[in-house]
Amino acid sequence: MPTKDYYEVLGVARTASPDDIKRAYRQLARTHHPDVADDKAQAEHRFKEINEAYEVLSDPQKRAQYDRFGAAGAPGGGDFGFGGFGPAGFGDIFDMFFGDMRGGAAQQPRRSGPQRGSDLRYDLEITLDEAFSGTTKEIQFSHLAQCETCKGSGAEPGSLIVACDRCGGSGVMRTVRQTPLGQFVTQTTCTKCAGEGSVISQPCPTCGGRGRHEIERKLTVKVPAGVDDGSRIRIAGNGEAGIRGGAAGDLYVYLNIAPHPFFKRDGLDTYVDVPISFPQATLGAAIDVPSLEGPLNLAIPPGTQGGTTLRLRGHGMPTVRGSQRGDHHVTVHVVVPSKLNKRQRELLEEYARAGGDTIEEKSFLDRVKDAFKPD
Repeated sequence: MPTKDYYEVLGVARTASPDDIKRAYRQLARTHHPDVADDKAQAEHRFKEINEAYEVLSDPQKRAQYDRFGAAGAPGGGDFGFGGFGPAGFGDIFDMFFGDMRGGAAQQPRRSGPQRGSDLRYDLEITLDEAFSGTTKEIQFSHLAQCETCKGSGAEPGSLIVACDRCGGSGVMRTVRQTPLGQFVTQTTCTKCAGEGSVISQPCPTCGGRGRHEIERKLTVKVPAGVDDGSRIRIAGNGEAGIRGGAAGDLYVYLNIAPHPFFKRDGLDTYVDVPISFPQATLGAAIDVPSLEGPLNLAIPPGTQGGTTLRLRGHGMPTVRGSQRGDHHVTVHVVVPSKLNKRQRELLEEYARAGGDTIEEKSFLDRVKDAFKPD
């Protein structure tokens, strides 16, 4: 009988495929790695056990011998090399999960090439009339511009940019620790050069060695006709200046359309409320109604009821690109006069009687007197 069950150590069945064994090992190794576990001593023991099991079960020949003879050894007393980490050593196991941090690319300078500048956002409020016809606005904003003195290098003109003596130009600081399980290598960004790999002997007096400085800028923005609330205009190359000669970012102007006192908008369509008189609603009329393009003539059909919405096709908002136009919707509201002269009242009473309507001819005061008159 084996002294330990490697299948149980990895938590897999004896019929597990090589891929199942590899997945189980990777998951357990990440969980019990000494660098991430709280109990270092227990983690080192568990990690060694996991690695020992994987070294056997991942090798078809060793796995076959283990299935036949167990961990006690093969005929003749062989131990399959189970007792250690094998020829690869613990360092290679560390590299499998965290990369080769002992040489190669990790020792190369971290200073990158040109870096694009950040984009900027500017919120601009316009009126609905300006959105309808288009407009031109001047905006003012602050941004990081390339230093004109040092041309973005950060160094005073004529001075030198030299390799960092702390990290040797790599931009990273490496720390090597020897443990009973092998060698651990950690890397951190160099605190002297901030990962650049080089230092400036004499910083530029204008930008303080940053290569960029903040300035105020004015810019003219052309707003096309038909823009909607939330639309944005991209102005290329007017964002933050790039780093180490990188391209500048872009400026995005976001448009906010202020509420209009009369008109409302829904996409390409516009809406307005218009009062009309009782005779206009009853007999029909041709009236001028307001719109964003000016007064428009609207025909009121006879018998129009209050709250009716009439449409003027092609008199709404334009599209930003193209010749399409939305519609203008006019909702009419019949206004009842609060005062009538004698002639108007006589005509309305005659109209009511002709239609069979009951008319209260007594005044309010007369009705009150009748109510208190003794029987």
